[in-house]
Amino acid sequence: MPPPLAGSGPQSLFAGTEALPFGRRQRRARGPRLPVVVVTGFLGAGKTTLIRALLTTPEGANTAIVVNEFGEIGIDQALLRSSSDVTVLLGNGCLCCNVRTDLQETLRTLFADRATGRVPSFARVVIETSGLADPGPILQTFVTDRALGREFYLQALVTVIDCVNGAGNLEHMPEARKQAALADRIILTKADLVDPPAVARVEAAIAALNQAPMAIAERGVVAPAFVLDEPIAPERPYDRGEAAHSHDLDSFALIFDEPLPWAVFEQAMAVLTAMRGSDLLRVKGIVAVAECRGPVVVHVVQHLAHPPVELEAWPDADRRSRLVFVTRGLSRAAVEALFGGVRAVAADRSRGSRHSN
Repeated sequence: MPPPLAGSGPQSLFAGTEALPFGRRQRRARGPRLPVVVVTGFLGAGKTTLIRALLTTPEGANTAIVVNEFGEIGIDQALLRSSSDVTVLLGNGCLCCNVRTDLQETLRTLFADRATGRVPSFARVVIETSGLADPGPILQTFVTDRALGREFYLQALVTVIDCVNGAGNLEHMPEARKQAALADRIILTKADLVDPPAVARVEAAIAALNQAPMAIAERGVVAPAFVLDEPIAPERPYDRGEAAHSHDLDSFALIFDEPLPWAVFEQAMAVLTAMRGSDLLRVKGIVAVAECRGPVVVHVVQHLAHPPVELEAWPDADRRSRLVFVTRGLSRAAVEALFGGVRAVAADRSRGSRHSN
């Protein structure tokens, strides 16, 4: 049986919002909030080297650094402190359940100290995670904490992968696979230490998990814009289809040529999260909503959703809806079928309403 439309099915994923819950149209998705860039990557990938190089550039100036490390002594914090006026060491351990509160409190304190002048002003925050961190809970933190969302927003999740050990880590280490699968952008390091076939093997292993934009750092240096610029829509090559299966993780994009009624999109996502929310690692995209003049930016992590934001204008000439999914054991065909079923039910009801009138 096709899923019902809003009002008779699972509770709305965007419960508590108005009929068109996008608020005032924004010129850009960020609004007045401070951007947060999360830099993750497996142990020894070169995260600290990359961030130190970034901080020496004009583009990287006025950046606050939050460092999360394993161990009793924060080495990375010591290395970065000389490069940034504001450097904070987060509690030992990965950014998972027991440290998420520390992250929230750290960001709130940074914001308050910036406002009162207790720390130098900064324009953005870069978080360096532990090499063993699962970035999923970081995404959830920005989804669930609405108060934090009034001050900060997650601009990008950047994953660093080294060409010496990267292929082996992606094959054997679940943390490395998760870091690669959830990334908005991927940076390869240490390419000068291996031959071109080894770099190609790492790129192939990444492509099996994610089709995010990729850059190669030269001795830890990459164009600052690749890390700091904000894509309004996911920067994915949409015509490449679905990434190959790798350890039960999938990455694929859905394209809708025609605008979607908000009720259709909302109901499809509500059913999807109710049935398979734990396997819906991330959904990010830009949607052409039939009731809106501008596109709507959406971001969902498992059972939770960021408030949707309507923009004043499209970021490019492409007016299609574009949604990038990162899932576990959930295929592109199943998600397409769900959206198709919801749209069919909506069309039938619309026709029935017209005939009854």
